[in-house]
Amino acid sequence: MNSVQLRRTPLYECHVEAGARMVDFAGWEMPVQYSGVIEEHRAVRRRAGLFDVSHMGEFRVTGEGAEIFLQGLTPNDVAKLSPGRAHYSGLLTERGTYIDDLLVYRLAPGEFMLVVNAANIEKDFAWVSERADGGVEVVNASQDYALLALQGPRAEAILRRLTESDLASIRYYHFEHGQVAGRPAIISRTGYTGEDGFELYLAPEDAAPLWRRLLEVGTEDGLRPAGLGARDTLRLEAGMALYGHELDETTTPFEAGLSWVVKLDAGEFLGRRALLRQREVGVSRRLVGFELTSRGIARQGHGVSIAGESVGTVTSGTWSPTLEKAIGMAYVPSESATAGQPVELEVRGRRLAGGIVALPFYKRPK
Repeated sequence: MNSVQLRRTPLYECHVEAGARMVDFAGWEMPVQYSGVIEEHRAVRRRAGLFDVSHMGEFRVTGEGAEIFLQGLTPNDVAKLSPGRAHYSGLLTERGTYIDDLLVYRLAPGEFMLVVNAANIEKDFAWVSERADGGVEVVNASQDYALLALQGPRAEAILRRLTESDLASIRYYHFEHGQVAGRPAIISRTGYTGEDGFELYLAPEDAAPLWRRLLEVGTEDGLRPAGLGARDTLRLEAGMALYGHELDETTTPFEAGLSWVVKLDAGEFLGRRALLRQREVGVSRRLVGFELTSRGIARQGHGVSIAGESVGTVTSGTWSPTLEKAIGMAYVPSESATAGQPVELEVRGRRLAGGIVALPFYKRPK
């Protein structure tokens, strides 16, 4: 049997040197943990963590028609993005369901960058490029970028030691072109952890030197490398959806609690008519958070019951290091999607007691 050759990011050797446990993630050999998921998770919540997310995909969309093209392809209002701003959005089908979720960056008046999930790069590129007309050029630029995420309450203080950019002036979902440790980078105040922090887009050959330099200058602040395990528990505590779990080609933004990314009054876009109909008639199910009140952890695929009747399945579930309890998300009928609603989670032949709670589970102190 031929083994599949996993792809590696420019930081692979750094992860091996640090003793990371490497796993197959969407065809990439990625670090799931270094010292341990809980320890890394708490480092991000209390101090700072450094993630390699270079497996994510980046597309450049350029041309005079780029804004109009993306306005018709995605549900958020691209016209409101000025250079130096980004927003969260989606690629939707005509049914209003997700091909993927993504970030849209406006680099210049006629130049955008889309950041998509690693598992969906090829699918997304085909989806976007097939819909582009002659006035728009779409390039898969994923090989041109490495991506580091510096996250946590000490992130700004650490990054300030390596850049002359005025980090305090970069607001959430804003970015600027600058230098970090003398290396050109897009410095973006974004992240996927529920904490303050930055994502740094830079040339692949600059990734390893910057990774080592950040860990060096961040030592006094308790900066730690963090793996995909902590990234998942952090995003779940923050109530952030993950494609393949909360989002897929059967779910819409309205069902997933992401109606804020849908600007129905901003003009026609792919999936708008379906979402207009859904807004009129309402959704039959909604994404909710739940906490377990009995011992055990409910994972993706475990059943959810209300009053003895099976109503859905868990999309994500874990032990929360911050709350010190088992939490998760699931789709349930809309009439039952209220905080305080008792639920049962079907875990390995047992029914564990729990209850629906408001999302997010965790919100960082201001």
